[in-house]
Amino acid sequence: MSEITTSGTELTSQYAAQVSGDLERNTKEQERISAEIAALQEQLAALQHDHSVLVNVQQVLGIAPAPVQPAAPSSTAVPAPRKKASAEPGAGKRTRAKKAAGTQSATTSKKAAAKEPSNKASGAKTAQPTLVELVRSHLTEQNEPRSAAEVATALGQAHPERGIKATVVRTTLEGLVAKNQAQRTKQGSSVFYTAPSAAEQTATPANDEQSSEQAE
Repeated sequence: MSEITTSGTELTSQYAAQVSGDLERNTKEQERISAEIAALQEQLAALQHDHSVLVNVQQVLGIAPAPVQPAAPSSTAVPAPRKKASAEPGAGKRTRAKKAAGTQSATTSKKAAAKEPSNKASGAKTAQPTLVELVRSHLTEQNEPRSAAEVATALGQAHPERGIKATVVRTTLEGLVAKNQAQRTKQGSSVFYTAPSAAEQTATPANDEQSSEQAE
């Protein structure tokens, strides 16, 4: 009787040790997978941030996204399936030819209908104003100097779908200043931007022509 009790106790101890080992390995595996998931999420967030920055830089440079051209409809007729052509009468051949022509016409109509909305969408993307044009137009409409944050807020409210950021707007404004298409003034530690006056806009081309003549 004592031998049976001893054997049962040893078996229970073995099972307990095995369960404890499996539980420990399971816990470590969960920790490892959780760490990998966290690392992947960080990489994904970094890639999303880089994508947003690149899109904003593309808008600053005035580069419109390339429109996707739909595939041209094929002019090759789709042959109808043939089953024992030699055994079919003349009426059956005419019916098969009519079905093939109807199938080709329906396919061509579907491709033409699919091509028209794609062309309209491509035209809409091409006609969308760039960020440079939006910033320049906004400054022209203002009667007093505006900071980069104020311009970014106004454009963000007018175009929420574009995700306009203040840093990108500030870069755009500095680019306009470098091209004499905007003026920059400082009031204390703050920087404000205004559209150039009409006299300055007309004077700039004249100065460029005079400099060119002197160089010649």
